[in-house]
Amino acid sequence: MPHTQALRDQLAKFVDFGDAHATADAAMADLDLALQGKRPAGLKHSPWELLEHLRVTQHDILDFCRNPDYKEMKWPDDYWPKSAAPPGADAWKKSVAAFNADRDALRALAHDRHTDLFATIPHGDGQTYLRELLLAQDHLSYHTGQLVLVRQLLGAWHVAK
Repeated sequence: MPHTQALRDQLAKFVDFGDAHATADAAMADLDLALQGKRPAGLKHSPWELLEHLRVTQHDILDFCRNPDYKEMKWPDDYWPKSAAPPGADAWKKSVAAFNADRDALRALAHDRHTDLFATIPHGDGQTYLRELLLAQDHLSYHTGQLVLVRQLLGAWHVAK
């Protein structure tokens, strides 16, 4: 089906779109350690909290899609880090790398012709693979915007002119 392949291609590329907004890669680019755990005045989350929330949630969605023994996490406790600051100097890079690995796995899932995008996930409650891929993208877009805003308020967002 040519339409199904076109849909798979669009789903796999969705996270790279930058036509109308900043990309996740730009929002997650290196950030000075002193700013990673800083919450701008009036905002609830630091860059680290947003990055980790994105990583954990994306991993959870991927696990739900692939793991027949999936165990539901507790909301919101399991989806947000316990601290505004990262646990170490290399935590940011490790989190971005883990996020990218899971993002690649979601892309592979979108492209996998053996996965019926419209099929219900066997261990789910009516969710389809298509719904989960769209959920991952919607969640990423929302929090990428937040991460950009936090970086702007911290003076750590530099857009090429």
